[in-house]
Amino acid sequence: MENFISIVEIPTGSFARAVAFYQSVFNIGIREIDMQGTQMGLFPGGGPVNVALIKGDDYKPSAIGTLVYFNGGDDLQNVLHKVEPAGGRVLLPKTLIDAENGFYALFTDTEGNRMGLHSYK
Repeated sequence: MENFISIVEIPTGSFARAVAFYQSVFNIGIREIDMQGTQMGLFPGGGPVNVALIKGDDYKPSAIGTLVYFNGGDDLQNVLHKVEPAGGRVLLPKTLIDAENGFYALFTDTEGNRMGLHSYK
């Protein structure tokens, strides 16, 4: 098994608002598709782990469920400073884990999902 995780689905209340938030914060394009009546927004990259925004009756955003950490690139602060202008909220600023494991931060997106960022610098 190459990777233990295959797909991450991020629930949305307002699909359009969530797409705009993640495109702005990560400076990416999100491809919107309809999957048998469920709206999905596919993050770029694909590969062994796929990330998608999702809007459907059985999907509810949450600040208390599974926590996903996005790769913050060389320095997660470059991403974190975009969160609040895009409508999210920083919960925990850039914080040192230790010299070997780098830094992390926590934020909520526009839908109320709690998310993390990680970088080594």
